[in-house]
Amino acid sequence: MVEDDLSKLHIDKKSMALRRGRKKRYILLLLIIMVVAGAGILYRKGFLTPSLAVQVAGLQSVYPSQTFTVLNASGYVVAQRKAAVASKITGRLISLSVEEGSRVKTGEVIARLENEDSQAALNRAQANVNLARSTLDQAKAELEDAQLSYRRNEQLVAKGFVAQSTLDASEARYKGAKAGVAAQVAAIRAAEAALEEAKVLVEYANIRAPFDGVVLTKSADIGDIVTPLGAAANAKAAVVTMADMSSLQVEVDVSESNISQVRVGQSCDVRLDAFPDLRFRGGVHMIVPTADRTKASVLVKVAFKEVDPRILPEMSAKVAFLSREIQPEEEKPLKAVPASAVVSRGGQSVVFLLDGERVVQRPVRTGRRMDTMIEILEGLGEGDKIVTNPGSDLKSGAGVKIPEK
Repeated sequence: MVEDDLSKLHIDKKSMALRRGRKKRYILLLLIIMVVAGAGILYRKGFLTPSLAVQVAGLQSVYPSQTFTVLNASGYVVAQRKAAVASKITGRLISLSVEEGSRVKTGEVIARLENEDSQAALNRAQANVNLARSTLDQAKAELEDAQLSYRRNEQLVAKGFVAQSTLDASEARYKGAKAGVAAQVAAIRAAEAALEEAKVLVEYANIRAPFDGVVLTKSADIGDIVTPLGAAANAKAAVVTMADMSSLQVEVDVSESNISQVRVGQSCDVRLDAFPDLRFRGGVHMIVPTADRTKASVLVKVAFKEVDPRILPEMSAKVAFLSREIQPEEEKPLKAVPASAVVSRGGQSVVFLLDGERVVQRPVRTGRRMDTMIEILEGLGEGDKIVTNPGSDLKSGAGVKIPEK
């Protein structure tokens, strides 16, 4: 009986194989459904769409004055008061007390030439003045004695005690003494004039600053021969060049066809290539009354309204001629992007931020519109790159590529 029960026990291989086949089909179907669903999600997110060629831009600093600029011109910063400081005499440079960048005051000694010969001439002239003064004292004493003798002889002649010839001799002596005093006075004046001349010659050895300014270049060194004309071999004409930094102006060439848009006193915005993020306020100082026929332009000088130590001669500059005065609230720059980069999605302003090779939609808060730019108050930071002119089919997560320039 037990054997009969055991004979009934067996494995139905066909049923098991059927169940395994169904299970595999279910798993495969589930995988297919998951793949299709995932692909659909990725497609909607833009991950499976071809990379779009886009142009990008960054957050820029924009000045409100750009919206009322009527004309732009380029030029250079030029010192209107500039001098090549030289000596009036020829001599060897023995002292140089300034260098490039040194600030000097009017009359300050910036260099000295050797002047032993001039100093010796000065000492001789001083000695001649002293000698002339001593001689004058001697002549005055002689005059006083001659005057007393003359007056005494006048009294004696009147009383008949001396002859008339004695009076005549004393009178002649008295007149000669007076002439001698006058001659010595003239000699003193001549000696003093010679002394002043010697002092001037000595002073020529001191090279002084002609005005308050800054030393730009140093053209000579100690030991060099300095001469007014610089004609001698290895001789230097100028010791230093200097400029009055308060006289700096921007000189720009304005086309003849546009000069009608410029007027004296017109407000200007000056930007230096050395400081691209700064703006300096200026005004038209002068329109030079002549044209350059080779360039068909007119020279315009723009003065800075405030002196800034960062402004240096010969810096490149760009001038924006404005239609009106800049208001205080318009002096600071605004953060802005091209207006074409901001689009409306779901009732809010958004931009598409570049994230690697894909874009991410980001909401932003905008401010004033300035021509082709729009102010960004919130939502973007320095260094962010956004897509300009995003199409209506561009979605967050879409792949993009930037065409090579």
